[in-house]
Amino acid sequence: MSSRRIKQLAIRVREHPEDSFSKFALALELKKTGDGQRALALFESIRSLDPGYTGVYYHLGKTYELLQNPEQALTAYRQGLDCTPDSEARTRSELQDALDQLLEEL
Repeated sequence: MSSRRIKQLAIRVREHPEDSFSKFALALELKKTGDGQRALALFESIRSLDPGYTGVYYHLGKTYELLQNPEQALTAYRQGLDCTPDSEARTRSELQDALDQLLEEL
């Protein structure tokens, strides 16, 4: 099922490269299959082209952690906190928790 979903999402991203939601969904699917590098490229693309897509920062940071790049993860969490409005309390809380946990581990 995951392979089929990845193919469908990849087609959608090729047809609509500006669609952050489709990129995000594809990145999550790729990450689930262990393809952290491709997921990372998509998450970075979203951050670059759609920095207001606040949900990307947590997953970007976690992917950096997965790929053994804690400094980049810290940067992603901090950037996410900087651009996420107070009205998105859950997202802010998740980012802060991830940042705090990583800082404790370092």
